[in-house]
Amino acid sequence: QVQVEESGGDLVQAGGSLRLSCKASGLNFDRSAWGWFRQTPGKEREGVSCVARLTDNTYYADSVKGRFAASRDNAKSTLYLQMNSLKTGDTAMYYCAPVGAVCPRITTTMTPRPSFTSWGQGTQVTVSS
Repeated sequence: QVQVEESGGDLVQAGGSLRLSCKASGLNFDRSAWGWFRQTPGKEREGVSCVARLTDNTYYADSVKGRFAASRDNAKSTLYLQMNSLKTGDTAMYYCAPVGAVCPRITTTMTPRPSFTSWGQGTQVTVSS
C-alpha cells in the first residue's frame, strides 16, 4: 500500500519561503508522475504542481507559476516543493500523491491515480500578512 508523509509546513509571513517534502513508500516512486495538491476548509482539493516521471518536467497552476518550484529525488523516493514569495492566498493544507504515468494537461484539476486511496495527513502552510 502506498504511503506518503508530507512535512515542512509552517507559519510564515507574506513574501517568505518554505520547502515542503513528501516521502513516499510502498511503490516504485520513479514509475509515477507526482503531484502537489492543496486544500482549504470548505473547498475542494486543487492541484498545485506536477513533476513528470521521466523528464523531470514540471507543471504548475497559474496561481503559483513563477513562485513555486517542484522537484523530485527518485533515489530518496521524495518529492519537494520550494515555495517562494508566499501570499496569504497560499494558506492551505498541502498534500502529495502519485498522479499516474504522465502529468495531466490541466494542473489545477488533476487527481491522484485511481489506485491511490490513502492521502497523507498533509502539512499546513499558513501565510500571515
